[in-house]
This record gives sequence, C-alpha cells and structure tokens, in this order.
Amino acid sequence: LPQLGRQVPPRLVQQPWHLLYCTRRDGFSLRTLYRSGGQPGSPALLLVRDTEAQAFGAFLSSAIRCSSGFYGTGETFLFSFSPELKVFRWTGRNNLFVKGDVNLLMVGGGSGRFGLWLDGDLHHGGSQPCDTFDNETLSPREEFCVQDLELWGLA
Repeated sequence: LPQLGRQVPPRLVQQPWHLLYCTRRDGFSLRTLYRSGGQPGSPALLLVRDTEAQAFGAFLSSAIRCSSGFYGTGETFLFSFSPELKVFRWTGRNNLFVKGDVNLLMVGGGSGRFGLWLDGDLHHGGSQPCDTFDNETLSPREEFCVQDLELWGLA
C-alpha cells in the first residue's frame, strides 16, 4: 500500500487506513462487502489479487454500496502492479465511476466494457480497457479468478 499512498488525493495522504473487509476473514460475498463498505462518503481502496498472483484494484472516492446508477467522482482511479505500479486516472469522457448490485460490482465503463468488475460471489471478475479511465487490462487475462480481495477504508 505505501506506493499507493502517494496517488490518493492530497487531503487523504496523512489519514490512517484500516481493513474493512477481506476474503480470508470475511468469506467471499459481495453482499458482505457492501455491508462492510465503510462510512458513506468516505473513500475506499479495493485491492484484488488473482490466482496468477497479479495485484490490482481501484481507489473509490466514496464507500462501496448497492446502487441503481453510477456514483463517485473524478478522484476515482484504477491501478495495477505489473510489476511496478501503474495508475489510470479519470479521462473526463464519462462519469461511469462505480455501480453495484448484488450480482455485480463495476468500476469504470463505456461501450459495454468495464475497467474492473467482480461477480456476486467475488470468485470471478474481469478487466477491459474502458472510456472512464482509458486503462490497460489490469489482470493478465480479461477474466480472472480472485485469490484474495481486501477493502480498506479511512479510519
């Protein structure tokens, strides 16, 4: 996480982060992730490691929640470690930051593609280049299996 610390908005740099959710402790469930999602309006860091040991994720400008539409702000970004940190920031082309229901969590979108998505049991996900962040595919393949997932929030 230290490398990411320099990427978050300046007002958050000195804030302490704490672990809200992790699959090792809390099991694999998107519903549980939403329940653990942190304080409304408080930023969160979603960290994924896939079964090929690739690490990537998203910085979310507000807490993860179920929603009928997209939410979030241009502070949201995607990142990957492959092997060094790459950060994909908002392009300004659309406002498709974060959207989630019980079956799917999506970060970034446009033209039917999602920068990062996770399914309802958090076992499967995917990543494609999307208009919101003009990102590379975060994982080695467009679809991946989740090994570990963590959600960090500001204390």
